[in-house]
Amino acid sequence: MTHHRFPVRVYYEDTDLAGIVYYANYLKFIERARSEWVRELGVDQVQMKAEGLVFAVRRVEADYLTPAKYDDELVVQTAMEPGSGVRLVVRQDVMRGDEILFSALVTIICMTSEGAVARLPAVIRRFMH
Repeated sequence: MTHHRFPVRVYYEDTDLAGIVYYANYLKFIERARSEWVRELGVDQVQMKAEGLVFAVRRVEADYLTPAKYDDELVVQTAMEPGSGVRLVVRQDVMRGDEILFSALVTIICMTSEGAVARLPAVIRRFMH
């Protein structure tokens, strides 16, 4: 499975003084979606950490297209892009119905507890081809 949908409802705490979703909260929405996505791929991040490996975001390219508002029902759509054995790239779109409100291209790496770059887990690399 390389495509995932994660529902999000906008709560009051997600909005700013203008009543729209505060820009940084989109990053929280897509982080939650990625966590659920890798869980469904079969990656146990707790076990990874116990083995000395963690995921780290290396780069985010984000486009804010249309604001979401309080009580909107959104979906974060996550899809894998071409990457490498040490770099996972995902496209994440926050949508309200068929409309894309926010779109991000996120590059993720795997690091050791000492901060060195490591190969991605085999379960992730298997889906990259």
